[in-house]
Amino acid sequence: MHWLVGAILVLVAAMLLGFSLLAYAMYALVGVIVISRLLADRWSLHLSARREISREKASIGQTVAVVVTLENKHWLPIPWLLVEDLLSRRALVHRPPSLEVVGRRLQLASFRGQGRKTIMYQLKCNRRGYFQIGPTIVETGDVFGLYRRYRLLSEPRYLLVYPEVIRLEGYDIASRRPIGEVRMTYRLFEDPTRMAGVRAYQAGDPLNRIHWRATARTGALQSKIYEPSTVSGATLLLDFHEKSFDPQHEPVRSELSVTMTASIAGALCEMGQQVGVVTNGRDAGEWDRHQEIEREQLATRKAAREAAVRDERHRLQPLVIPTSRGATQLPQILEMLARVELSDGLRFAQLVREATSRLPRSATVIAVLSLVTPEVAVALGTLRRRGYAVSAIINTHEEYQFAEMSAMLLAERVETRQLRDRDAIRTICARMVLR
Repeated sequence: MHWLVGAILVLVAAMLLGFSLLAYAMYALVGVIVISRLLADRWSLHLSARREISREKASIGQTVAVVVTLENKHWLPIPWLLVEDLLSRRALVHRPPSLEVVGRRLQLASFRGQGRKTIMYQLKCNRRGYFQIGPTIVETGDVFGLYRRYRLLSEPRYLLVYPEVIRLEGYDIASRRPIGEVRMTYRLFEDPTRMAGVRAYQAGDPLNRIHWRATARTGALQSKIYEPSTVSGATLLLDFHEKSFDPQHEPVRSELSVTMTASIAGALCEMGQQVGVVTNGRDAGEWDRHQEIEREQLATRKAAREAAVRDERHRLQPLVIPTSRGATQLPQILEMLARVELSDGLRFAQLVREATSRLPRSATVIAVLSLVTPEVAVALGTLRRRGYAVSAIINTHEEYQFAEMSAMLLAERVETRQLRDRDAIRTICARMVLR
């Protein structure tokens, strides 16, 4: 606009001063400016794009193909068009990136009238996550560079990459033995359907416990003895608060926690045992699935990027997969673990207090932690004193850090294991099964 205003002012001055040659030049410049602006608006308004991806769910190591087809629906040609298929920042921020681009998602092209162009590239999945692919941002303008137009084309698609599930050693899958607990024979309840014998009546025994036939035979009150129930399955508490992880070790340590959680869940589900997951992380899809793409022209490329990809990390309620068993349990857990992100919402001690009412006493509580504070130790100790079987896996490579954090938990009589690295996942639970 400032070019047009300047040219008109010079034109008026030339006419007042009688500078005919300068006036003719300004006439020509005003005409070029007006025509350039009209063409830039016309070119950008008649563009459309369509995106296709080969799959919407993938595993680590797989490759996803992306095809973007752009079409000029007007008869006028477009001399230049800069096209970029956007990816969310979390897909590219780390090295190696979570999604490694093979090919070109940024291209410079020209279109003839009613023309069509195709952009093809691939995404190699290096890390689990829930990633936004698109929309497509296009930049065009007049041939003189006076005006530029930015638009967002096509709806974004979302790619879910599942976390890795490592097969755990030390579990006899064929034996149908419950796994995942610290003490598989932890006597929590008595099973009233399984009588083991009789004993002499003790003060306080309820009437429904008295064995009347044995009482009649012996002439003295006798009480039933029931077989104890055992703790079966596990509820996994995953600490995913951003303050629990050292930024220097990210995303390695947080991904290790997710892999550990997914591997235990996979082993439990394979055995047909109940399993559930509770975490204070954020669901990456909560904001994305409600996001609407702005269709109007935008002033700058930065504004277009901000309108296309947004990010929020607040989380005030835990993400919960209730402890249960069944064919759909593991897919639900893996999908939640694929989408979970670090959050600045609930701290782990708050998570334990919030989730206590949802934890079944028939399953061990296994906390996957990267930071243990006195508050965390007290929260897990309180669970143990309420009758839960509690264990903790501490995600740290440093021995002195593990010793310090483990001491706080052991003071609360909570057993601990150290998760040093990825190789430790296979054997970390071997000692957690009572032989």
